[in-house]
Amino acid sequence: MLLTGELGAGKTAFVRGLARGVGADPEEVASPTFVLLTSYAGRLTLHHADLYRLHGDGDERELGLEELPGPGGVLAVEWAERLHRAPWPRSWRVHLAHAGGELRRITVQDAA
Repeated sequence: MLLTGELGAGKTAFVRGLARGVGADPEEVASPTFVLLTSYAGRLTLHHADLYRLHGDGDERELGLEELPGPGGVLAVEWAERLHRAPWPRSWRVHLAHAGGELRRITVQDAA
């Protein structure tokens, strides 16, 4: 999943819900802004990348995102607009936007 939206739009909260759905502990999910990539074990392995601090194409390649999620895994990429290209043949673009107060507008599109 390629997650986009401004700061505070709920990208990490969305990933917590995704963690719950794949059987990982949603309480473990935190914004990996300083780590860039974190994995959580569950029924499926959830790989959570945050590209907010990504500085260039070299950083992107060093993360090895093109090798993820692998069999039995799901990959959620926050700040996906910072990818130079999405290397996955099949993925979903999820855009989150503030809709007033605690409400969010979520748009899901096939990224192909």
